[in-house]
Amino acid sequence: MKHLLSILFFLFTLPVFAQEPAKGAESAEAFNPGEVILHHVADSHEWHWFSTDNGNFVSYFPIIAYQPGKGMSVFSSEKVAEGKSYQNFKLEEEHLTTLDGSTVYDFSITKNVAALIMSSLVLVIVFTSVARGYRRRVGQAPTGLQSFLEPFVVFIRDEVAKKSIGPKYERYMPYLLTVFFFIWFNNLLGLTPGAANLTGNVAVTAMLAILTLIVTLFSSNKAYWSHIFWTPGVPLWLRPIMIPVELASVFIKPISLTIRLFANITAGHIIILSFISLIFIFRSPWTGFLSVPFGLFISVLELLVSILQAYIFTLLTAMYIGGAMEEHHHDEDLGIAEQSHGGSDLGHLTRPDVAAH
Repeated sequence: MKHLLSILFFLFTLPVFAQEPAKGAESAEAFNPGEVILHHVADSHEWHWFSTDNGNFVSYFPIIAYQPGKGMSVFSSEKVAEGKSYQNFKLEEEHLTTLDGSTVYDFSITKNVAALIMSSLVLVIVFTSVARGYRRRVGQAPTGLQSFLEPFVVFIRDEVAKKSIGPKYERYMPYLLTVFFFIWFNNLLGLTPGAANLTGNVAVTAMLAILTLIVTLFSSNKAYWSHIFWTPGVPLWLRPIMIPVELASVFIKPISLTIRLFANITAGHIIILSFISLIFIFRSPWTGFLSVPFGLFISVLELLVSILQAYIFTLLTAMYIGGAMEEHHHDEDLGIAEQSHGGSDLGHLTRPDVAAH
């Protein structure tokens, strides 16, 4: 776990960090917690693994930039690192710009892109191994990785898909399982040392929410759209107001999915880094007795949050799909209500067969 190891490291090195500068030595540069925290949670064009007395261990990614009229440019991000410029290009807060202000389209490989590729490979390898185990052990009890992941698959099927979508749940199981394990795996990978904050990137969570919106809209039926544009049971004069509200709710749902996942994952990282930053701000070993226990607690809590957020995103996705497929039998409901009133003393007088007698 990234933050757990970091906090333990700072706990054992507190006396060193808390030492005051020697007399006559130059005052150390003021610590900027905001800059450090944003650097750790934001995307970048390099992967900073760790630092030693001999230097920094950094992996630089290729920058792929296209300028209209000038063509494509491909070079290492090391050439524009630390404020340097190269061939009219420079990085400003990890955004690729040009020295002359001309238009540039950035298709670079960043830290989050590299993390996305690696996590996707991990998912493919893991579930290819699980699928191979099912083929080899047909009708037998699962073992190893298969036995570990099967309860999660069964839970998503029985407690999420079946209950939220209904009889047609099977066609959506591949998507729901992909969403659940993708978010969960990347949340866990984000807790490892030097990892990228992939699910804490709003572009990633927004893309997941857009996919959910697309699946929901393509799964919708006539009753779903009639409920939006006709809103049964609402007075005619109120429908011009309700239609925009119903349409807005269609797009508010993916926005809420985006913000919920992004905010919860990023908040955990920021809180932990804030506790660690207290040690450097106050420059006192006594600060560690407060910041380290709280940081450890939040780190352990993030293990629960990682699977909880994956479950919530999957559950809401299934509910949105199920709501788009639900049949609204307003006429049948009205008939049932009339039959219930027909059982009363006055209601039976309106029935034709009773009236005939």
